Amino acid sequence: MALQLAPSFRARLAESDRALVGMWACSGSPLVTEVAAGSGLDWLLIDMEHSANTLDSVLVQLQVTAAYPITPIVRAPFNDVVAIKQILDLGAQNVLVPMVSSADEARSAVRAVRYPPAGVRGVGSALARSARWNRVDGYLQDAAEHTSLIVQIETAAGVDAAAEIAAVDGVDAVFVGPSDLAASMGHLGQQTHPEVLEAVARAFAAVQDAGKPVGVNAFDPVAAEEYIAHGTDFIAVGADVALLARASEALTTRFIPASDGAQRASY
Repeated sequence: MALQLAPSFRARLAESDRALVGMWACSGSPLVTEVAAGSGLDWLLIDMEHSANTLDSVLVQLQVTAAYPITPIVRAPFNDVVAIKQILDLGAQNVLVPMVSSADEARSAVRAVRYPPAGVRGVGSALARSARWNRVDGYLQDAAEHTSLIVQIETAAGVDAAAEIAAVDGVDAVFVGPSDLAASMGHLGQQTHPEVLEAVARAFAAVQDAGKPVGVNAFDPVAAEEYIAHGTDFIAVGADVALLARASEALTTRFIPASDGAQRASY
């Protein structure tokens, strides 16, 4: 039986004439992820860095998103050969590696997603969902075509090295994270500080000058619209847990008197 895999995120970026819009899936709930998968957004990031997601929960979320026309990306917990190998073998075609601050770190991520001789990914396609248990013809030979690697720049050092990072062969796109970038610049919690915005703009220019797509995280709608206007190739505009938090707070504001709300919030 021969099966075909979905287009990679790299392919989606190449064929799009607008910014691809996505969101975070952090809850670990396959039901919540399935709700998000049917939203009409372009991509969905299943996060293993800042959430309770495990290999088991990621597997189920990849399975439920497969029924929808959305491209899932899995963020690894860190830049590690074993972690990335396991994520790929679960069937993730698109991997985001956080905290990449140098070309050497980018090359390490590339080696982790490539089979020898181009990399060090372990060969287990007959045992894994990645090749649908050897039901995808030529998977081992064509694995690089089925997968995309996005590296995340989120430090001042990463911004300074953005051109070199983007130029690494095998890096398909670069994602800028303003939250950790702000912290590394001494502006913790100030993602829209002028110095942070200037650093993001420098990273954008360096990556695009290297001929690679660049994306950014922006849960503030005004900031997101500005990034889109300035030519971001892909953008994350929300997260499942953040949407639930803000929407439930809005219910409190609308239906509970302020004095009662303040008292309940102190419990």
